[in-house]
Amino acid sequence: MQVINDIYVNGAFVPSTGTERTKVINPATEEIVADLPQCSVADTEAAIAAAKAAFPAWSALAPAERSNYLTRIYEGLLARREEIASIASQEMGMPYLHALAWQADLPISNFQYYADLAATYDFDHGSLEHSLIVREPIGVIGVITPWNFPLHQIALKVAPALAAGCTVVLKPSEVAPLTGFILAEVVHAAGLPAGVFNLVLGKGAEIGEVLASSPDVDMVSLTGSTRAGIRVSELASRSVKRVSLELGGKSANIILDGADLEAAVNDGVSNVLFNSGQACAALTRMLVPRSRLAEVEEIAKRAVAGAQLGDPLAETTTMGPIVTKAQQEKVLEYIRIGQQEGAKLIVGGADPVSEVGYFVAPTVFSEVGRSMRIAREEIFGPVLAILPYDNVEEGIDIANDSDYGLSGSVWAGTTEAAIAVARRLRTGQVAVSGGGFNSRAPFGGYKTSGNGREAGLFGLEEFLEVKSIQGAAA
Repeated sequence: MQVINDIYVNGAFVPSTGTERTKVINPATEEIVADLPQCSVADTEAAIAAAKAAFPAWSALAPAERSNYLTRIYEGLLARREEIASIASQEMGMPYLHALAWQADLPISNFQYYADLAATYDFDHGSLEHSLIVREPIGVIGVITPWNFPLHQIALKVAPALAAGCTVVLKPSEVAPLTGFILAEVVHAAGLPAGVFNLVLGKGAEIGEVLASSPDVDMVSLTGSTRAGIRVSELASRSVKRVSLELGGKSANIILDGADLEAAVNDGVSNVLFNSGQACAALTRMLVPRSRLAEVEEIAKRAVAGAQLGDPLAETTTMGPIVTKAQQEKVLEYIRIGQQEGAKLIVGGADPVSEVGYFVAPTVFSEVGRSMRIAREEIFGPVLAILPYDNVEEGIDIANDSDYGLSGSVWAGTTEAAIAVARRLRTGQVAVSGGGFNSRAPFGGYKTSGNGREAGLFGLEEFLEVKSIQGAAA
């Protein structure tokens, strides 16, 4: 077990003054991985003060100099990629081979991307008649991140914020904070000026609220639940700070007549089982023509049969556990609710699948009604709801009949037909006939899935203010 006593504030690892501790539990073995402090309010205020003091000098650096620091962070993380993947597997349960790509390589590449972008981005956007239009860093950023993609979600916020010239106070999830510690060590080794990056620990309801309410924090960037996003917005509104929110989802995967049914259903099932369903953009509602429902059920059943649950560090494992005991119980309760509501259980269920670890059987329901809770509420587990529709208009209506609007998918016989439907979905991103994830495309949601965009150029511009200087242009 790793025992950690320090946090990272003002360029140094210093003991937390908090009196409470948090344990990180391996969800596959239920063993304690690490023991860490929970910060006090004073710790968090010290980190905010350090970030505020560091902002003038950091924001005044030439973008190319900030790029050099980000490059050193990228190189430091790259040297530890296997360690990052292993720790992510231990603290949140993703199979190691998946974690190498998603929990290590993807966030590491984001630091490289923003290092390059910082050196090439035109912060002076030219003139508009007699005005010079410039983009400037917002200031101190409070970053609050989740446990399902711990370093990736950190990278999507910290890397562009630093590239923009902002300073940062990071509060990672108390469930999976260890990759955040690796980043702090790498930042320290890279020689980042004191106060530019700070790491504090604790629960969102405590430390996150300090960040959201502090008048010295200029912006809060949160990835988390819709409930957390509402609370952060309420607190942030008191000082009229900017808020960027990436929240929940209940995304629809519409399969149209004429689509390759085998490919569409297999891809959809794989999407829901990835990371044990612990992804806000998971395609947890599969909408299919009623006439093809029986075929879809059989394909889905075969697809689930290929899932290999087990030790995340084993090469044969394709699906790991749910992150905590509490989250496992939540997912199992939703499965029971689905059965009580009258949905047809195709495969899986709420029965135990392991004596040790927080595992849940991959579960597929069919004949799900649009008003059922399993069709409307985010479960955050490996549970797929199949909803039949009678015509394309009804399918689009069902897809849009959601409080959420984060992701989506359309499968059709032609790309043109799929795009026509994709344009009508009220959601932040749509995959067409299996279109792959694009780490440089803007990511974010409509409705209660949040506001703002992460990744790529849009991710950088989230952390910039726009200023017009009149009379500065010819």
